[in-house]
Amino acid sequence: MTLAADRDLGNREFAIEDITTGVHASGFGQVGDGRTFSFHIEKHMLVVEVYRPRVSGPVPQAEDVVALANRKLTDIDLTDERSVAAAVRDAVADAQPVTRTAR
Repeated sequence: MTLAADRDLGNREFAIEDITTGVHASGFGQVGDGRTFSFHIEKHMLVVEVYRPRVSGPVPQAEDVVALANRKLTDIDLTDERSVAAAVRDAVADAQPVTRTAR
């Protein structure tokens, strides 16, 4: 696990704050526009969830997810932090908005 040093992020700056590599790779960070994201491995896919700005609690809920991206693991070296970070950065940039159904 790698933790980024505390720093003040400027506007529009992407940063991964925590990253764990391996078959159970996961982590979280900031997009730079007030939104946060997390990622994990699920069923041979890299799953990235982008959350709305200013999430009220310490753990985002399903209703806080505003965009989602999935990537196959075939082109990601899960043992290399740079490979995982690049895949996450690309997935965050390509994340698609989540549609909500009315109840």
